[in-house]
Parts: sequence; structure tokens; C-alpha cells
Amino acid sequence: MSQSSSTPTSYDFNMVEPKWQKAWADADIFTVPDIPPANKPKYYVLEMFPYPSGQLHMGHVRNYALGDVIARYKRARGFSVLHPMGWDAFGLPAENAARERGVHPKEWTLNNIATMRGTLQRLGFSLNWDREIATCLPDYYGKQQKLFLDFLKGGLVERRESWVNWDPIDQTVLANEQVVDGKGWRSGAPIEKKQLSQWFLKITDFAEDLLNGLKTLDRWPERVRTMQERWIGRSEGAKLRFSLHQPPAGLDENLNAVEVFTTRPDTLFGMSFLAIAPDHPLAAWAAKQNPQAAEFVAECRRLGTSVEAVETAEKRGFDTGLRVNHPFMDKSFPVWIANFVLMDYGTGALFGCPAGDQRDLDFAHKYNLPVTPVVLPTGKDQADFTITTTAYTGDGTMINSGFLDGLSTEEARKEAISRLEGLGIGQGVVNWRLRDWGISRQRYWGCPIPIIHCADCGPVAVPDEQLPVELPDDVSFDKPGNPLDHHPTWKHTTCPQCGKPATRETDTFDTFVDSSWYFARFTAPHAPTPTVRAAADGWLPVDQYIGGIEHAILHLLYARFFTRAMHRTGHLDVDEPFAGLFTQGMVSHESYKDSAGNWLYPEEVERTANGCVKRGTTEPVTVGRVEKMSKSKRNTVAPVAIIERFGADTARWFVLSDSPPERDMEWTEAGVAGAARFSQRLFRTIRTVAQDVPATTECPTDIDRQADTLRRTTHRTIAAVTEALEGFAINVAVARIHELTSALAEAEKSAAVPGMAFARREAAQALCLLCAPMMPHLAEEMFALVMPSAGLAAQQPWPEAQPDLLTATHITIAVQIMGKLRGTIEAQPDEDAATVVARAEAESNVARLLEGKRIVKRVHVPNRIVNFVTAG
Repeated sequence: MSQSSSTPTSYDFNMVEPKWQKAWADADIFTVPDIPPANKPKYYVLEMFPYPSGQLHMGHVRNYALGDVIARYKRARGFSVLHPMGWDAFGLPAENAARERGVHPKEWTLNNIATMRGTLQRLGFSLNWDREIATCLPDYYGKQQKLFLDFLKGGLVERRESWVNWDPIDQTVLANEQVVDGKGWRSGAPIEKKQLSQWFLKITDFAEDLLNGLKTLDRWPERVRTMQERWIGRSEGAKLRFSLHQPPAGLDENLNAVEVFTTRPDTLFGMSFLAIAPDHPLAAWAAKQNPQAAEFVAECRRLGTSVEAVETAEKRGFDTGLRVNHPFMDKSFPVWIANFVLMDYGTGALFGCPAGDQRDLDFAHKYNLPVTPVVLPTGKDQADFTITTTAYTGDGTMINSGFLDGLSTEEARKEAISRLEGLGIGQGVVNWRLRDWGISRQRYWGCPIPIIHCADCGPVAVPDEQLPVELPDDVSFDKPGNPLDHHPTWKHTTCPQCGKPATRETDTFDTFVDSSWYFARFTAPHAPTPTVRAAADGWLPVDQYIGGIEHAILHLLYARFFTRAMHRTGHLDVDEPFAGLFTQGMVSHESYKDSAGNWLYPEEVERTANGCVKRGTTEPVTVGRVEKMSKSKRNTVAPVAIIERFGADTARWFVLSDSPPERDMEWTEAGVAGAARFSQRLFRTIRTVAQDVPATTECPTDIDRQADTLRRTTHRTIAAVTEALEGFAINVAVARIHELTSALAEAEKSAAVPGMAFARREAAQALCLLCAPMMPHLAEEMFALVMPSAGLAAQQPWPEAQPDLLTATHITIAVQIMGKLRGTIEAQPDEDAATVVARAEAESNVARLLEGKRIVKRVHVPNRIVNFVTAG
């Protein structure tokens, strides 16, 4: 068969990729209906949607390439596949851009979306672009406002005072992560702790259910489930009240007792102090009485409220002079304000048992407080057991503990709780680390909270017919704080209940709200209601969710809560949003600095014989360590540059082939160049088959062993790639495709043997379809050469391995002498050992080398090796 003059001799990605992207669009093969078709199983694959910062990097490409492989593979397996894309488009970076560059957040965001959408489309991802959403558009956030109001009606929303980090310069609340060394991350101003009225979603209502639900998520990584379990933080213990010893005159009687939760009521006899949070009401009273206490409280508030900040700070305290009575002993203990106690955790107070808690022990040593051992470890003698620098936190037998002496720690916990309940000052309880979700943010670029504040009626929900409450476009960023507060008209309205003048809520939602239900909106993105039950119930849960491990706690936890809340309020019929979760590794790259210490992009650096220099100069460049791609260190690689130089499929192939997808991978120039070479080799191999073998070639009844071997290699590859993709081992699938390509190329040498033409064409067709999820443009081009009348590769069924061809009829056995390879022989699988050894001994080169030598031992490793041990 002569090659057509129109058949290209090499793979021209610049011509091929746009051609097949247009063919897919014209055939509309990726569109699915809102309600999954009844004649196909459904499969919903979703990658965590990106923030539209303006440029994708190769870390994004890896994330979306993984999802696209699964989406294309599942379509080929006969599934109706939902694979949508959207934009997590609200957030502070857009507002910062407005202040710094004088561009409106909406304009900045939509321009970035357009740029990033174009890059994703050039990469050929099989996305449902007809379902695209952006959380900053009213069509999305108006439905989110409706959800909030339904949650409010359902008792899942609460407004209350809470302590916040307040930046007095930017006049905004900062998250704990935005407080650096006690100062605002942007303004550098010392942070103030103040109480503000905030909106909360009552996630704690679902604490038990969220914890139990983790047991059902058997397709989630174990470490993610563990992280969520710890964040939810179920603990059993006791809640008890310590009464003040001789309360001072004038003290509010509500402060005459301090409530404490403890998981170790068995250690109450080891108490040496009671510690309260700086924000505790009793601390506030002490601060009013004592300027030194007030200064200490102010100092603690400058520390910040994050657990990390508290845990890493030096443990310090202030003795209030107050004392509390012990529940079981006729003794009292001092009340300290301590910087390591947080009001948001537990009750804002704890009793200190230095012998059983390292933090308490360090605190006791610092302030010369007593340390009383109360738990004797197994095998220790009470006579010489002491606590010095290390607390004992394990179980054992109670000592120095009055009526608890001699009990095990478990028995003592139960007995202590029983005594507290008998005295009427405590009870056994289950406590949760999880706290309600504060969703109020004092900034413009977010979803407006649909509440109107009336002096007479209080907070009033915006009526449904007035939704969405849209952000005004004519805002100014020339003043600190929230532009919605400064807008001359937007916040002024009338009360829906009494008709009197009122004001809108100017806080906007935490952007985590936007990403907590987008997966549900994708099922019917243009509906006038937040969801369409038939669509949502048909597609959900997401069968495969893909994203970074950095979102393992909050985003996933909030999405799980939102799903339950939407279920309770009638929007969904599922509780878990994501049946399967895969957390992909990061893409990393070397980092570079010039002589002035400025970070450089990789394209600004070139390698010379004398090392790295700044491109176009002789200025030396310092090469830093390989680390996660980040804009701050400029060690990012832009996909557009790679697409233009090597093609989209090469970029996809490299990020999929370098390492297991759950591990980090390093982006290297050599690696992507190698991927480009393979794509050309694969194309040439398939082109040769298309040139040599007619499409009508049939398998003869009498087939040569070499052709049979290639057929068996093909079908074993089909089985191996299928198994790898089912198990998310995409790099393994890539390796098997490499092996089949080599086998097909090698088969050209035996093209004339009986049956080889059919075997080569069969292997070529399989290769086209096996690599289609990873390199779809190349696959289409090759498939058109091999099967010119069969239509699009993207619409072909997945190849099926023939069971009778999955075992080899002949295998190659290595023949060694004294452990060194001297020849090979052919054998049948599991052939008789004596026959195999005799054939190995007779192999011409082996026989020659064994001549005149005494064989001491013949070693046979079935199906692999024959080794002769000789002497003389």
C-alpha cells in the first residue's frame, strides 16, 4: 500500500490540535443533559475550580489533565460523563488589584477568566463549557443568597458577637492567617482584638454526622479523613464548675463560678492552677480592676487568635489574685489569665494539671507552681516516681488522688464524673473541637449577605423576589475599609416588613461559601433555582473529585456541611458531595535569583558552560532548591509557552508520565523534551503501519509465533492500561503505552511473517485508543490514518482485551554462567525445568563457553533464568 502524498511525515501539533478541537466542538460530543440519560450509567468527574489569577501554571495543567484522562476514559467505557468548569471568582486579590492598579475587581476578574479559559481550551480538555459558571456573577451568587435565606429559615444561621482580628488601618477583619507577628499582613498595623456582630452557619449541628460520614468515604485518602476527624475533634469528658473562693465585692454573680471542659477528670487531684482566656469575662473584670492585667490582656490580643500562633508563642500568664475551690478537696487554687487559652475552644478556661500535660508543666515551672503526680505508669514504684521536665500523659494507676487512689485511669474518669454529677457541679459530656463557621467578611468583592437592618424590626431577610442583591459597580477604593460602607446609595433601602428606612448588610460572604456548593450548581447551571432536584439527584454525588491536599480540611468540610444543609432545606437528596477524592501532588521547579536577590522566572534564565546566567547577559544567577511552583518565587512555567513550543499533548503527557499522580513531580526542560520526542516516535510508528497495512487486513488462521507474541503484547497492554486507569495509576498506563510502542516499532523488522500485518494494525488501533485520554489530539490524528472511515477516536468504545490472549505462549529465558548473561532461549510458560535447563545448556554460545568446564550447579528460576555455576 503506497503512502498518500497528503500524509504528513511528522506530527505537526500546530496544525493538528486546532483541527481536532474544532471537530470535537462541531460534533458536540462532550455535552450532556441536565438529567442523566436513562440508557447510560452516569459519571461525574470534577477538579477543584481555579481562582482566576490571570495565568495558569503547570500545576493547574496536571490537576485538569488528571481529570480529563478519567473523563475521556469513562466516556469510552460507555458512561455519560459530566465534566464541568467554573471559576472561584470572588476574593481579596481582586480587591487588592483594584487598590494597587486602579482597575475594577470585576474587570480584572473577567479579563483573567478569559485568558485562563483560552489556555484550558488550547489544552484540549473535554469540558462542558456550556455549563461554565463564575461565582462573581449574579446568576450564581443570587442563588447562593437564596440558599442562605433557606438556611436561615431552617435554623442553620445565627448572628452573634464574636472576637475578631481588626486591622485599624485597613479597617477590616483579618483571618488568622493574615496576621503576621501580630500585625496586618498588608498594612503592617498592630492588630486589635474586638467584638463584632457576625453571621455564623451552624456547622456544629452536624458535628456527629460529619464525623460518622467519614466512615462511608472509602474512596477518600486515609490521611484526608484523619485530618477531618481531628478537625471535627470529638472528645469525651466532663464539664464542671469551679466556684470562686471568697468572690470580691461587686463581682457579677454570673462570674462566681468558672466552667471548664476536660477530657481528664481523673487528674483533678493534680490541679495546681486554673487558666482563663484573655477574652474570658472574668479576665475582662480583672483588667478593669488592675492596669497590669489590662496590659497583659492587650498583649495577648496582639498575639492573634490562631491555634498556630498560640501554640508557638512563649507560654505566659498573669495571676489575677482570684482563687477557685477544688470540687473534691478543701483547697483553693489561683486563677491565671494565660495566653495559651482560647475563648473559641472549649469554655475558654481549663484547669492545669502539670503532671499530666506538658504545656501545663512548662507553665508551672515558669511560675513556680506545684506539680503533683497523680497517674503512676505500669511498672513504676510510687515511692520514687516524680515528674521533672516531662509530663506523663498515658494511662496507669491513680495515686495522690483521694477516693480515686488505686483505680485505673479509665475507672477514675467514670468515678470522677459520677461524683461531680452527685455534687451537682458537673456532668459527663461529649465535646467538639469544631466551631460554627463565621462567614462575615468586611470587603466589597464577595457575595452580598441578603439581610436588611431595620431599627424597629432588627435583621430582616431580603424577600426572594428582590434577589439577587447585586454588588454596585460604581465603588471607590480611595478610602480604607469596605467600599460598600462608603457607597452613597447602595446600602440605603427600606425595611421589607415595616417600610421604614433601613440599611443593607454591608458584609459579604466568606469565599469558602462560594466553593461549598458549586458542584451542585453545575448539574443545572442555568436554572432559576439553586438546584433542580432531578438533575442534582441524578448526577450527585461527584464520582471523582480531584484537587490539592491543601484543601483537605476546610473546603471539603464546608462542602460536606453545605450538602447536608441543602439536603435539610430540600435542595438535594444526598449528604456526601464527593464519593471519590484524589489529591494530586504538586508540580515543582528550581527557583532563581539574580545578583540583587530578585526572583526570576525560568524563561529569564539560561544555562551556560559556566552555570546559569540572566538571559542575554553574563550576570550570574543563583539556583535555589526545587520547590512548589508559586508566583511569589516566580518558579512557574506558563502552559502557553509550552503549548507553542511543544504542543498541548506533550505538556499533558509529561505531567502525567513523570511520577505517580499523588506524588510531587519536578518540571524539567529535559523531561518535556523527552515527551515531545516520544510523541513524534509514536506518530511515525503508527504512520508506518497505516502506510504498510491495508485497513481491511484480517487475521489469518495460521499465524506466526512473532505475530502471536505482538498480539498478546497488545492485549496484555489493553488489560494493564485499563487496570491502571481504574486505579488512578496513570503513570503506569503511560509506561505500558511506551512498551507497546516499542514492540510495534520492533515488529517492522518481521513485517512479512504470516499474521504480522494484522497484528501490527491491531496494535496500532489499540495504541490510538489507549493514548487518547492522555494525548487526545495525537490520538485523533493517528486514528484517522489507521481507521480513516471510523469517525472520531473520542467517540470510539474502549478496546477490550481478549482473555485467551492475556497469557504468553512463549517467554524468553535468560541464560547465565556464573551470574553473567551469556545467551537467551525461548520456552513455554512453566515448561518442565529439566527440558528448559537442557535447552539452555545446548544454546550455541553457552555450550561454547561451558566447554572444558565442570558444572557444579544448575540453577533454574521458573520462567526467568537458568544459571550455570562452574569450576575449573
